[in-house]
Amino acid sequence: MSLKELMITYQQRVWTVLDTCLPAPTVQPYLLHQAMRYAVFNGGKRIRPVLVYLTGSALEVAPESLDIPAAAVELIHSYSLVHDDLPAMDDDDLRRGQPTCHKAYDEATAILAGDALQTLAFYILSHQLTPKLPVQQRLTMIEVLALASGSRGMAGGQALDINAAGQFGRDLGIAQLENIHIHKTGALIRASVKLGALSCAELDKTTLNSLDHYAKCIGLAFQVHDDILDVEAPTQTLGKPQGSDLTHQKVTYPSLLGLGESKKLAQTLIEEAIASLTHFNDKAQPLRELAHFIIAREY
Repeated sequence: MSLKELMITYQQRVWTVLDTCLPAPTVQPYLLHQAMRYAVFNGGKRIRPVLVYLTGSALEVAPESLDIPAAAVELIHSYSLVHDDLPAMDDDDLRRGQPTCHKAYDEATAILAGDALQTLAFYILSHQLTPKLPVQQRLTMIEVLALASGSRGMAGGQALDINAAGQFGRDLGIAQLENIHIHKTGALIRASVKLGALSCAELDKTTLNSLDHYAKCIGLAFQVHDDILDVEAPTQTLGKPQGSDLTHQKVTYPSLLGLGESKKLAQTLIEEAIASLTHFNDKAQPLRELAHFIIAREY
């Protein structure tokens, strides 16, 4: 199958798994469960669960062994978007072309929906893995996702990003910006690849390190390209207001390097990511193609 066909297959697969894992909207508390489903099923490319499936596939792991890790990482991603959009954070009204969760419902419900999505991710990862992996392997997967989500990962990156907004046009350098996005965006992408790898019964350290370097590079490239899209892509394509980074006075790669150099950096990162997979066979080809997709996407 082509990468496009694989992505559609895995997007549909994780959709089905998420539908099973999430509480039904007819279960009390109704509004909270409806908001949780709204946040998860409000579109999106499902890049992170796709990475879980593609990594596992490269290591010959069966898709059914990857379903729960893929769903768990998407639940974490969905929760983070709900909280990022809140008035106290980015204060966005649109997400994927639709009203953000706090606009579709209310601010308190959105906060609770994010909280509930986060805890559900760890519940399914600890209780619903099929087939059951050895306890230590399951604990390592939970550790990886927890570390990527917390103050030393995604949440910490968001805190650094908020603090950096007041430094727009000042002394924030490229190394500091990279540190923000290694945490804010890159941590969960790296966790996605690790969860796919850790679903493999036999995994050597060299293979895991190579995959982790691949993930680090595409995670940074993903953010660089996001910054570029915020400048170049129209609102109707982005699904959120164009130029929101400038509106919020955020330091971005284009604001530091310019558009041309930012595009070169993204390409360099993708080439480095692909180089880290040199000892993998053709089963890793979709991972190589996904790296190119990261900086070719329109939103």
